[in-house]
Amino acid sequence: MGGIRPFGAELAGTFALTLAGAGAVCMDAATGGRLGPVGIALAYASATAAALHAFPGRSTRFNPALTLAAMGLRREGILRGVFALAAQLLGAACAGLFLRSVTSGGKPELLTAPTFLGACAPSGIGYRAATLVEAVLTFFLACAAAATTERRRRPFGPLAAGAAVLFGGLAAGPLTGAAMNPARAFGPAIAAGAWASHYVYWVGPLAGAVLAALVAPYLVTEENLP
Repeated sequence: MGGIRPFGAELAGTFALTLAGAGAVCMDAATGGRLGPVGIALAYASATAAALHAFPGRSTRFNPALTLAAMGLRREGILRGVFALAAQLLGAACAGLFLRSVTSGGKPELLTAPTFLGACAPSGIGYRAATLVEAVLTFFLACAAAATTERRRRPFGPLAAGAAVLFGGLAAGPLTGAAMNPARAFGPAIAAGAWASHYVYWVGPLAGAVLAALVAPYLVTEENLP
């Protein structure tokens, strides 16, 4: 893809991921917990796999942490990275505002505590532990994304990334929301005005993404393919 298309893909993919993750939390709250942590994790993971399949590309990430890590390690051009980052945050903000518009009339309580349109916040653990959890989960997601890039001709790449998101959601969804992506936290936060501990969802994922970017080339190589 050339021109503006990669950035349109980043916007659309990030919109889908944010809407699925935050929307599932809202649906769970609106139905009295019928969806549950497993359903929320499945929705987020499915959106990840669908977006990566629908908008394939070498630099398609839908995740500001992965983009910033690539820029910091000079694996992505500054200008291209800035445009991708802007597209991701715009897509997340649009998803949050869309969710706000469709819930404000029928379910206005979803805009306030404790749901805040599905905004992420640590629950039952401190901000340091939450940051560490997000870093670890994002590390494995970033490694899966690196494998998807290296094996982009393989049909199961998006499913592998979706599985990493599912793993994160099942392992830590009730603790941190398992964002693994600053955009996932940014969209509902900007729409609902809920910024409590928001830095957790930038510091943690960015640390995990940088670590993965440093070690993935040695762990995820074509030579390791079965």
